[in-house]
Amino acid sequence: MPKAPRLTPADAERLLLDAGFTLLRTRGSHRVYGKGTQRCVVPFHAGKDLHPKLVKQILQAVEHE
Repeated sequence: MPKAPRLTPADAERLLLDAGFTLLRTRGSHRVYGKGTQRCVVPFHAGKDLHPKLVKQILQAVEHE
């Protein structure tokens, strides 16, 4: 299996919004996006990339549409 790309929170947000997800709510530095019954939480921490497991979950949610 190929390695997941490194994503910043802004890149992940762009992918989710382009796939039809909408911003449901924000709590602190975490933003929750949803589409139908799917939900994705993206932590927005300055200067940090997302964890590979979280990147994998986001990519699966985007491909699932």
